[in-house]
Amino acid sequence: MTLLRIKHFIAKYNILTEMTALFLLSLKNISTFSTLLCFNIQAPELITAFDEHRVSPNFKFGVLYQKDGQFTEEDILSNNEESEEFKEFLSVLGETVQLQGFTGFRGGLDVCHGQTGTEAVFTSFRGREIMFHVATKLPFTEGDPQQLQRKRHIGNDIVALVYQEGQTPFLSDLIKSHFLHCFLVLSVTAREDVPLFGPVLPDPPVFTDVGPSQLREFLLTKLINAEISCYRAEQFSRLELRTRSSLLESLQTELFTRSQCMMGDPSLHSSSDGVRGASEGSGGFIENFKVNVKHIFENVLLATRHRSSR
Repeated sequence: MTLLRIKHFIAKYNILTEMTALFLLSLKNISTFSTLLCFNIQAPELITAFDEHRVSPNFKFGVLYQKDGQFTEEDILSNNEESEEFKEFLSVLGETVQLQGFTGFRGGLDVCHGQTGTEAVFTSFRGREIMFHVATKLPFTEGDPQQLQRKRHIGNDIVALVYQEGQTPFLSDLIKSHFLHCFLVLSVTAREDVPLFGPVLPDPPVFTDVGPSQLREFLLTKLINAEISCYRAEQFSRLELRTRSSLLESLQTELFTRSQCMMGDPSLHSSSDGVRGASEGSGGFIENFKVNVKHIFENVLLATRHRSSR
């Protein structure tokens, strides 16, 4: 199956991105996969599901509150009190909602039993739902310097926003995490394998005169672009390749099974969902075709004998 033939399939069914088409070429048995596409009516729907496995309109971001003189992860995660300025900043990001019974995108927070706090900051932006893991709103555990209840959520985010009070610098390795790849502070700091992303800060970087709406637009766009860019970093690229390989192998197996059923393999009828057993007369497309042709010839033969006997 050549790239040209795959692109023809893309144009015909409008289902694949070119990235997926190129990925298909890496299969060892690509000719077999080509045959499976041809003999499966549901192939376009199945490949669409594969191609969109990571497409999600929702995002979750961490929000850290760093007071003046705080240089460690333990200090930052132990903050409980929120200044009026920090509260105003959170109101720019979104609306403070009660988690109990919340029906929107929850970003891994508990909305039934209150195990992740009572409230959070949530917003909708250009058709996307965004949940913020605000450190000061997550449960505080007395006697736990690491604050694992808070670290469990923020440490599993990919992008975090840092609100600073005072002149204490924030370093990107301050929060220990395998997932956090980008922090938005007064400037953007990210791991070296994260590609650049926009929008850029205005010059001068002041939003006072234009109101909170433009600041909100800038911050939310920057956060979303930051996460999308982080997926291109080496760690996430390897995970993506491994996941897509596994999904594509499963897809090939499913298409093969469906094709064998349709082509009349009796060993698959009894175990395939939605396919009748051979004793029920299913037999697949080829077997049904053979049966119909046999009946036609038998009818023709009987008619011929009937005319000959006259």
